[in-house]
Amino acid sequence: MKALIFDNRLYFSNTYPVPLLKENQALIKIRMAGICATDMEILKGYRGFKGVPGHEFVGIVEKIKGEKQTLLGRRVAGEINCVCGKCGYCRKGLKNHCSRRTVPGIAGRDGVFAEYLTLPLENLHEVPANLADEEAVFTEPLAAAFEILEQVRVKGDDRILILGDGKLGILCSLVLRRVSSSILLAGKHPEKLDIVKKQNIAWTLIDKLHLRKEYDIVVDATGAPEGLQKALEFVKPRGTVVMKTTVEKSASMNLSSIVINEINVVGSRCGPFEPAIRALADGEIDVKPLITEIIPFSKWKRAFARARDRDSLKVILDMREKGEINA
Repeated sequence: MKALIFDNRLYFSNTYPVPLLKENQALIKIRMAGICATDMEILKGYRGFKGVPGHEFVGIVEKIKGEKQTLLGRRVAGEINCVCGKCGYCRKGLKNHCSRRTVPGIAGRDGVFAEYLTLPLENLHEVPANLADEEAVFTEPLAAAFEILEQVRVKGDDRILILGDGKLGILCSLVLRRVSSSILLAGKHPEKLDIVKKQNIAWTLIDKLHLRKEYDIVVDATGAPEGLQKALEFVKPRGTVVMKTTVEKSASMNLSSIVINEINVVGSRCGPFEPAIRALADGEIDVKPLITEIIPFSKWKRAFARARDRDSLKVILDMREKGEINA
C-alpha cells in the first residue's frame, strides 16, 4: 500500500505492507487524514516513534474480523488508544492510561498517513451522513478539547484564558464557551485570532496581556516548552492550569509558584468522541474556518511544508487518490 514512513526522516513508499487484521479489529481505508502538532513533534524525535505517523482520520471500514459486522462499509473516526482491557488501569476504567496501550502514529502502532489502518472495533465511531470528511477529521482533536470538561468543574462565571491560537487552542475556546460566559483566547497571529472573533469569542495578542493573576482557569495550548510557566503568570491562587501542550523538548522552570499559590495543574490528553461528533454534526461547533488547505496525498511534501507555516492551522491530506504515487 501507499504510505508515509518515519525512520529518522519522513519518506514515501508504494509497497508498504497492508496491516494484518486481528480478532475484533477493522481494516479501514483512509479517506482523509489531518496533520497535527503532535505529528510535527514526532518528526523532531518525540517519543522515538518509527513507522507510519498520523492519528487524525476519517475512513471506510472495508473488512472486519469478528462476529460484530455492523460497521462494515460505514464511515468512521477512531479513538487512538488501543488497550489491553486487562491491566490495572483498564480494570479501573482508565483505559486511556493502559500500561500496554499502543497509539497509531505515536507509540508502537502504525498510523493513518497510509491507505489502510487497523483499529479495535471498540475504538470506532460512525460518522453521521451530514458530516463532511474534512469536518470529521477534527473529531479526535475536538474530543481532546472536550476532555477538559471531563477533568475540571467549569462554572458559568469562571474567567478562562486559553494560551495559544493554534488548532487546539481555538478548539478549546469553542468548547469552553459552551459553559463559561468569560472566555479569552490569547495568541500571536491576528489572522488566526480573527477566526474566534467571528464566532463571538474575545481575543488578544499574548504580548498585550496584563500580567495579573485574575483567571480561574488557564489552558496552555501554546505548543511551546515554556507554556506552563506562562500559564502560571495568569492563573489565580487556587486556580487551575490545564496542560494541553506536548513537545519533544522541555523547559527548565521554577515550580515554587505552584506550591505558594496552591495551583491545580491538570495534564489533559485524549477525550470523549461522542460529544465531539454530536457538536460537529449539530453544527454547534464550526471547524471549517480552521482548514488551511486540503492537499492530495501525492503532494505530501507540500502538505508538511504548509503545516510548518506560522499562519497554518489544519492541513488535511486527501488520501482518496488512485494509482501509483512517485514522491
